Amino acid sequence: MKNLQLTKGFMGNLAPSATLAISNKAKEMKIAGFDVCSMSAGEPDFDTPLGIKDACIKALNEGKVRYTPASGIPELKQEIVKKFAKNNIQTSVDRVVVAPGAKFSVFSAICALCGEGDEVIIPAPYWVSYPEMVKASGAKVVEIQTLPENNYELTAEQLEKAITPNTKLLILNSPSNPTGSVYKKESLQKIADVLVKHNVMVLSDEIYEELIYDAQFPHYSIGGLNAEIAELTITVNGFSKAYAMTGWRLGYLTAPLWLVKKISALQSHTTSNPTSFAQYGALAALQGVADVEVEMMRKAFATRRDLICTLLAEIPNLKFVRPSGAFYVLCDISAFGLEDNVFALRLLEEKFLATVPGESFGAKGTIRLSYACSEENIRTAVERLKSFCTAL
Repeated sequence: MKNLQLTKGFMGNLAPSATLAISNKAKEMKIAGFDVCSMSAGEPDFDTPLGIKDACIKALNEGKVRYTPASGIPELKQEIVKKFAKNNIQTSVDRVVVAPGAKFSVFSAICALCGEGDEVIIPAPYWVSYPEMVKASGAKVVEIQTLPENNYELTAEQLEKAITPNTKLLILNSPSNPTGSVYKKESLQKIADVLVKHNVMVLSDEIYEELIYDAQFPHYSIGGLNAEIAELTITVNGFSKAYAMTGWRLGYLTAPLWLVKKISALQSHTTSNPTSFAQYGALAALQGVADVEVEMMRKAFATRRDLICTLLAEIPNLKFVRPSGAFYVLCDISAFGLEDNVFALRLLEEKFLATVPGESFGAKGTIRLSYACSEENIRTAVERLKSFCTAL
């Protein structure tokens, strides 16, 4: 029987997640007995707050284990509407879709909106999954390289030059993975003006919204700037990062009603609905049962941000932009004469330190460090990185 090979279809061109790949290699090395220090995965090291878990357990004990509406339970969607209102985003229950993870929210929005012949603009550095999701929809990725000296912000001028008659969507991520940069309000306003002028939609991924550390860089939602851009905006958020609920797989979005209907239909044919009892934990989260713990975690990440930046600054020839949000630092390692994937692999094999090569983020010559870990882990990691860089 001859071997079958996938030759048609967009899904056959997808690359596996580089973040998960190196994380899995690090785990394999750990199992094999190596003292691996991991700075690769973007996952808080905190447990989900007890009040959220209790709400989920209560739902289980009350038998809330059946199918729910494909777009989520009404009471959770009502709380999401209130949450969006705090961002000056005016929406309604019928324009909210709860999904099994913010990642799926992004994916379903792209696939419901875009197709073959469309172009999607993605500022680089970007989260590794954005280009793959666009490829899965059949659309074309248009990368725009942003600059560290501009806080890795896309400029209105760059956007204007990249737009063509085929441009369907711009993807923004603030706070950013992998840079930790937070877009200024004036930057978002200029971008919004260009999008409205050309009638181009924007997907704003705001999953790290609660993890901001500098008063001069508050979070702004592009969809909350004015009524014109609101009609062109898909806003995505979720529970994984701020509430330490990565394994719960719950995200949500709001968008214009015509698009929400398409997203809901797609979700109904792919996932049926978000996990029933998990939604009640999310409901409790938005109702404030874990606000104290969320602020505690934010402050801990802020302290870790300060620590890792102080330590990294002591490594000669290593450059980085101090992050204002999320829990990542993107380090420029181009001065050391190795391609980033070779640098990251050797760093793992020789110093047992797991990072992620920047090529995966559209940022060649860099590595990403995640400081979603203990201060002890951060100190060990930077010590190993410094030793490796010194040897080079």
